[in-house]
Amino acid sequence: MILELMAWLQQWFGSFNLFNYVTFRGLMAALTALVISLWAGPAVIRWLTRLKVGQAVRTDGPQTHLVKSGTPTMGGVLILLSVIVSALLWSDWDSRYAWLLIVMTLGFGAIGFVDDYKKVVYKDPKGLASRWKYFWQSVLGLLAAYLMFQWAYLPAHTELLIPFAKNLVFELGPWFVLMAYFVIVGTSNAVNLTDGLDGLAIMPAVLVSAALSVFAYLSGHAVFADYLNIPFIPGAGEVAIFGAALVGAGLGFLWFNTYPAQVFMGDVGALAIGAALGLMAVMVRQELVLVIMGGIFVMETLSVMIQVASFKLTGKRVFRMAPLHHHFELKGWPEPKVIVRFWIITLILVLVGLASLKVR
Repeated sequence: MILELMAWLQQWFGSFNLFNYVTFRGLMAALTALVISLWAGPAVIRWLTRLKVGQAVRTDGPQTHLVKSGTPTMGGVLILLSVIVSALLWSDWDSRYAWLLIVMTLGFGAIGFVDDYKKVVYKDPKGLASRWKYFWQSVLGLLAAYLMFQWAYLPAHTELLIPFAKNLVFELGPWFVLMAYFVIVGTSNAVNLTDGLDGLAIMPAVLVSAALSVFAYLSGHAVFADYLNIPFIPGAGEVAIFGAALVGAGLGFLWFNTYPAQVFMGDVGALAIGAALGLMAVMVRQELVLVIMGGIFVMETLSVMIQVASFKLTGKRVFRMAPLHHHFELKGWPEPKVIVRFWIITLILVLVGLASLKVR
């Protein structure tokens, strides 16, 4: 919206040309989302408290979590508010990438909202039935994947790029839809599984979103894309605007979600953020780099899968408790230590992912 206004003002004041730069709009999107989140945060927390949407805590988990019972959840609405408002303000409204990100983020957020609402308002510990949650995630994921496939007008836009390999790519053709679907839905659920400690999920999401924004900016710049031997994707710069807004919103939310948390994001935030990260990675053709940078999300998901498979097949558990962060807690690690160490691991993995731009 602001871009259109500045384009009109540029007829008389040339300095407004600054707003045409993706880098400037990205910085402003991040700052706008951060300010909205910090400003609206206390009001949202008070609103959630009045609604009595307190988090239910498992009694079979770490006993230190019992004090968190009743802490407002569904704080993801604050993240969505900040991201969407900022993205609408600073994105090019002619960009289909921007609109797809906005719509899909809201769609997955709606699924999470229904799940949270059933849990905290109707006191249904199961929330939205798993089959229905996965069904609606699949509908949205397949729709996004199909649209991305239809929009691909260069062979490189449906190839699977192998990180750290210069010319090793696999043409997926129609299989691109299936791959994109698994990336979007899988990342959505992976972030949701990671969201179990104060600030544990949001900071890795911020770091990964920042890195994907760098990939998006470079992919949308013909000269940089050619120099780095990555696919040139016209219009991908708008993905960077959305990613920057997610960074700002995430940092603002972390202000209230850091240990000890005043609010939890709930499924409404985790499912939406994960889907947004997966979709961003698909848009800039960096699905495998996302697996590297989001290694914490991958490990958390694998720990649950291994735990369930082991118990069903052998009757024994591999971990003291899954997801993985609870395993370390039960081993005696204080919660802040688990959180910060997972952050550090994510930072290292994000740097490794960014290094794939040059190490080929």
